[in-house]
Amino acid sequence: MVLILVLCGLVLPAPLRAAGAAQVVTRQEPSNAACYTVRPGDTLSGIARQMGVPLAVLMRANKLSSSTIYPDQLLVIPGRQVDWEAALSRGFSRQDVYWLARAIYAEARGEPFAGQVAVGAVILNRVKSGEFPDSVTEVILQQGRGTYQFSPVQDGSIKLEPDELALQAAVQAICGWDPTGGALFFYNPRTATDDWIRTLPVVARIGNHVFARKA
Repeated sequence: MVLILVLCGLVLPAPLRAAGAAQVVTRQEPSNAACYTVRPGDTLSGIARQMGVPLAVLMRANKLSSSTIYPDQLLVIPGRQVDWEAALSRGFSRQDVYWLARAIYAEARGEPFAGQVAVGAVILNRVKSGEFPDSVTEVILQQGRGTYQFSPVQDGSIKLEPDELALQAAVQAICGWDPTGGALFFYNPRTATDDWIRTLPVVARIGNHVFARKA
């Protein structure tokens, strides 16, 4: 058992996990556009001062309920421009980024930033897999077994306008950050009604979502 003292605003050691357990993501490898990776010794208030952002705004943008942060944690810096060029240079269009951000926002708004990137990564993993359609929009709009693959398309929430955080998450996923390690599926275990998806091997748990690969 690891005892961690929670001291306001200090960087704490990242939590350990038991051998064989699905990963809980803390390490990130993002593009550094509009984001900041926490280093040992950082405090949230210090980062806010350094970036010229009010502490409350920084906490709200990153869905933080306290000022406790961890080494290698990725923070989105609000008010910074989305790095469209980073995505475009990898062969994606603005429409791809926008549709990916819409799916992320519809599926994962309110989730930690790593969880939002993870949802985007699943969509991109499907694009690359050869087992799903080969474009972002086609993956998002794909139908199977009489219904859409992603519930926001079915219920219409895919039409919601993505926020800045979702756009940043889309860019990070396109730039290659995959917190899931290659997952092709995700679900919320509290709301999922598909028994089949629960049989898939779990590779990560991030926020309220479980990420899985094919059996």
